[in-house]
Amino acid sequence: MNKKILIVAGDPNSVNSEIVYKVWRKISKNIKNNLYLIANYNLYLEQFKKLNFNIDILKVQNINDKINSSSLKIIDIPITFKDPFNVNLKESSKYVTKSLNLAHSLAKNKSCRAIINCPINKNLIKSSGKVGVTEFFASKCKVKNLSEVMLIHNKKFSVVPLTTHLDIKDVSKKISSRLIIRKLDTLSKDFRKLFKFKPKIGVLGLNPHNSEFKKSSEEVRTIRPCILKLKRKGFKIEGPLSADTIFISKYKNYDVIVGMYHDQVLTPFKTIFKFDAINITLGLNYLRVSPDHGPASELIGKNKADDTSLYQCIKFIISKA
Repeated sequence: MNKKILIVAGDPNSVNSEIVYKVWRKISKNIKNNLYLIANYNLYLEQFKKLNFNIDILKVQNINDKINSSSLKIIDIPITFKDPFNVNLKESSKYVTKSLNLAHSLAKNKSCRAIINCPINKNLIKSSGKVGVTEFFASKCKVKNLSEVMLIHNKKFSVVPLTTHLDIKDVSKKISSRLIIRKLDTLSKDFRKLFKFKPKIGVLGLNPHNSEFKKSSEEVRTIRPCILKLKRKGFKIEGPLSADTIFISKYKNYDVIVGMYHDQVLTPFKTIFKFDAINITLGLNYLRVSPDHGPASELIGKNKADDTSLYQCIKFIISKA
């Protein structure tokens, strides 16, 4: 198996260089030898200087070149900047898009074991026509019918939002039998591939108290029939469950809780587990994970960024060898 791990540096106006540095100090020499960062060499050189971080970096041309070095190896992506932590939107957007495209190409060609992308402001990938990095990679992999899945995972528990980066006013319009069946099919299939067991899935309703199961509700018209259909197919699945109480303690009865929208599951998950989580995209042709937090530009230069999630990403990939 290819041992190389590819990290996409992501948003230049962020704490990403800080969390990369902190993780670099923790990992073994063997992991360092197989770690490559898609970034701009001069940008990272200036960011590390500004942060007073002492780290050896090496510019490389090709991930397939044989390089015996424990320096942080950077595959150089062009960017123009004056202030390394205040790059304009146009330059940042081009830089991020080029970085993600290169990562996809290398992963598709099996030049690396997996991709980790550091946090990215969603505005930087709008030029690609996608609303998030999950959707960007799904499009690149030609995933059909929105069947990709965002799995927020740690060793204890996982959650999945059925809809991802979508305004709350639009959620009910998107909830359909086709979407539920396709997402849950990807979840069950790819979860088993990754973790070697069939997950027990709990599915939340959309409305408060599941609308008391009124005949006109999404729970009765759409969600419950899908759950019953999947049960008949052999899925370990229950629901619709009430979202207001499930995270008190009953979530522990399930391997995965599926919510109808992003904050329905991510808010309670992060309240319970904080940064102890990673974001895994299921349904792609390769393994893509990312830290489960944003760019945190307000923390630049304060040395307060938490590297736990990025470190967990690397540990997770190593565990799948």
